[in-house]
Amino acid sequence: MPASSSDFAGNARPAGGVSHYRQDIDPPPCRLSRTDPPSAAPTASDDRAIDDRLIDRTLAGDSAAFGELVRRHQDRLRGALLRVTGSAEEAEDAAQEAFIQAYLKLSTFQRSAKFYTWLYRVAFNLAISKNRKWRPRVSLTTVQDAGGPEPTATTDSPETPLHETERSEQLHAAIAELADDHREVLVLREFEDMDYQQIAEVLGVPVGTVRSRLFRARAQLRDRLGPLIDDDSTASE
Repeated sequence: MPASSSDFAGNARPAGGVSHYRQDIDPPPCRLSRTDPPSAAPTASDDRAIDDRLIDRTLAGDSAAFGELVRRHQDRLRGALLRVTGSAEEAEDAAQEAFIQAYLKLSTFQRSAKFYTWLYRVAFNLAISKNRKWRPRVSLTTVQDAGGPEPTATTDSPETPLHETERSEQLHAAIAELADDHREVLVLREFEDMDYQQIAEVLGVPVGTVRSRLFRARAQLRDRLGPLIDDDSTASE
């Protein structure tokens, strides 16, 4: 019997969220959970190989292997979508739908890209297709709790925790004011640590466009934040 969206998510879906999926296809027996601890992070050299093995097992009929793929990437995906959409509900919906679409279309995945890059592009396109508009509707704490690194400016003088919090709040507010296309590329570069080629693949734009948008986004942040922005972060690769 096909699992409901609440079964797949492990939580009741709020009104207005993703309330149903295709009834003729059983989603994989995996759950998105805020409580399940993440798997131990593999080294960079092993990360892609682990994904490839799990993909091979899934395509061979081992649906539990896809559950492991979900556990490996769910927190990072949710965190990235939260920063882009500005809504915990919309980020959760997009992540849920992206994993289902990834499961259904896994045989079309080309191994030339990393699985997460492909997965994020699926999620990003779903969010855009639903005309989701980013608005600063979540607190900094919510964004930080979603997981993923926080880019912070560095200075020579020590900062108290209160000052660091204030700096982070200012950075969060400044990112909220960026245009959608500038914020998207900034999130992927500074929070997701994607290179220019990966960002271009996710957004479906030329690498030159990625560089231009990132340059403008960083310039706008410098105008708003001044000394809070570390000049080293603007160095080219």
